[in-house]
Amino acid sequence: MDRRVTVERALRAAPPHGLLDSLRINLAQQFAAFSADLLLVDYGLTVLRPVEPVQAPTGLQPVAVGSGPAGRAFSTQQPYLFGGDGPTATAYLPVTVRGDRCGVLVVELPADRATPQSTEELAGVAEMLGHALRVADRHTDVYRRTRRSRPLSIPAEMQWDVLPGRGCTDEEFDLHAYWEPSYTSGGHVLDWSVTEEELTLVVANGTGPGTQSVLVSNLALNAIRNARRAGQDLVGQASLTDQALYGQHGGDRCLSALLMSFARATGEVRVVDAGSPTVWRTRGAVTERLHLERQLPLGMFEDTIYVTQRLRVLPGDRLVFVACDRAEPSAAGGDTAMDRTVSQMDRTVSHAIDGTRHLACAETPQAVVRALREPDGALPDDILVLCLDWHGGRTAEQRAGAGGVECAKRGKFVERDGTHGAT
Repeated sequence: MDRRVTVERALRAAPPHGLLDSLRINLAQQFAAFSADLLLVDYGLTVLRPVEPVQAPTGLQPVAVGSGPAGRAFSTQQPYLFGGDGPTATAYLPVTVRGDRCGVLVVELPADRATPQSTEELAGVAEMLGHALRVADRHTDVYRRTRRSRPLSIPAEMQWDVLPGRGCTDEEFDLHAYWEPSYTSGGHVLDWSVTEEELTLVVANGTGPGTQSVLVSNLALNAIRNARRAGQDLVGQASLTDQALYGQHGGDRCLSALLMSFARATGEVRVVDAGSPTVWRTRGAVTERLHLERQLPLGMFEDTIYVTQRLRVLPGDRLVFVACDRAEPSAAGGDTAMDRTVSQMDRTVSHAIDGTRHLACAETPQAVVRALREPDGALPDDILVLCLDWHGGRTAEQRAGAGGVECAKRGKFVERDGTHGAT
């Protein structure tokens, strides 16, 4: 029987809180591993924190993201195999679920067992572990406790519980998000859904700090999901959410949101801009803000009528969404002090995004936020940045035929400084 199949069965049978203990036993049996440790990234994407197994706690210390081989494996999303000159070697394996980066699995092996083939198999085990962690999170707090370097505020706890994650990848796109403050924020809305034909994306500004803000966002997010899962289009989703917010708050609480649907085969995009966050596009050497037709925010008035507009993304395009509680230029376009302030903010954002064009999609949101945190940064403290890289549309038949090719590509290794590294 395939060793990975054996380990997968063991993970499925393990209690939710005991995944690491089960994994250690099975990796020792199947790969002769001396040890196996799991590091999970914290909510702020700054440190990898060890999960302590129930049996034989290790006493490992947290590792900074980007530091050492574990941080390197997390940042590059490539497995690394170090050592081999002595009696042991150590494999560092990204734990990722459909592009959402969770952490790193660290496995110590006998040097004679540390081959490219075994590392490739262990990379598959790390992927299985990521999916097992997602299921286990519904039944235990062990892994959520590990992920926090400090306590979450109640609004942040509520927000993290309803958001889909921080990233998603597929053949046509990569998308990754980052928001600050990660431990106290609670107002922004982020959601996506992927089908065979389209990617649906929702980004919304927060309505301010505190529990009331996250309650508004939670109501809006669930109304959008309810309409989408009932088969309604973007207009239907916006209208139902508008009615739900107005019915609850009578116009006192509204939400500036952007709803988008990307056709995977063609790159055609349908958009409902309900007073939305700003969107920036990098195409070739040019970074510019997309000026969409802004409509009323969700929940501002009763029975608002929304309409869609259309645009197209091309292979190689990067879209960066910046959500924060900020003012917008006046409708008349006059040269007011507010308009001049917003123009300065736009220049600051454009410069920050332009400076990240060389970075991978997963690294871009955090880098943009860091740039906007400079002393002369123009944005509020509470901010969500999402980056979407569009690779180009393919038909359903092409996507189905590519699965085997992509699997074959994964896990190739080359010699590097006496170690094996992924290519």
